[in-house]
Amino acid sequence: MSESIDAIRLNIGEGGLMVMNVSLAIIMFGVALELSVKDFKRLIQEPKSTLVGVFSQFILLPAITFGLVYLFEPHPSMALGMFMVAACPGGNISNFFSLLAGGNAALSVSMTAIATGLAIVMTPFNFTLWASFYEPTHAILRDIHINIWEVFKIIGLILGIPLILGMVVRHVREGLADRIASWIKWFGIIFFAGFVLVAFSMNFQNFLDYVHLVIGLVFFHNAFALTGGYGLASAFNLSQKDRKSIAIETGIQNSGLGLLLIFNFFDGLGGMALVAAWWGIWHVVTGMAIGWYWSIGKSAIKGVFSNA
Repeated sequence: MSESIDAIRLNIGEGGLMVMNVSLAIIMFGVALELSVKDFKRLIQEPKSTLVGVFSQFILLPAITFGLVYLFEPHPSMALGMFMVAACPGGNISNFFSLLAGGNAALSVSMTAIATGLAIVMTPFNFTLWASFYEPTHAILRDIHINIWEVFKIIGLILGIPLILGMVVRHVREGLADRIASWIKWFGIIFFAGFVLVAFSMNFQNFLDYVHLVIGLVFFHNAFALTGGYGLASAFNLSQKDRKSIAIETGIQNSGLGLLLIFNFFDGLGGMALVAAWWGIWHVVTGMAIGWYWSIGKSAIKGVFSNA
């Protein structure tokens, strides 16, 4: 392992970037088919929980991330990966985990809708803002010279247009949207998962050489995101259901969007891509774990100790 993780570039092959773009747009379209204007209206009807959730997603998580980067001082490209993940909106499977955990499903869906819309502006803004505060990552940004308007454009194409189209279809043909939403979303997820497997096989040696550097970092990053979201919701005296959903929305990130931006604008910069890729694997593990604990495990564990 003679080459620094800050210097390696991951390869996704010819046409790989296009496949990634299309698959994420399909996933977003599937998610949007399940959204309606009332999901955005809930911000006005029930502002406290939604605003706390949005604050947790776009203010608290990037701030926590900066604190962890300052504390652990990871390789600069890995720190950039952490800032990228933190700047992305909640993941596409966060609603499922929120439902599994017995959280507030309506709040989770509303946060998905609002965070996705805000991400068109907030993702590039948060990423460049927080990365510029830390000199090692700021130096990489200076060297790469990102065109921020290109970032806005691609996020708008991948998130904004599918979001609008999906909601229009639901408004015009609600029955059709209900029938095809899960099929389209899961097709996109499987399509994207297949692409990730192929990309993984093409970069297997790099993964073996450097994954040990990101495992612990992603573990703590994800753990602080989940506990930070839950703690903030608790500080505002929100219900237990709301606390669960806000924790999950803060800890389950759209790392797929992060990977897309990394390959589009950073040429697959090794540390960034490995952090985002491992986060995508790890947050599924933690989402399933806390979903099980909050829905079944907590009662089961109490039962074991009460019978002991």
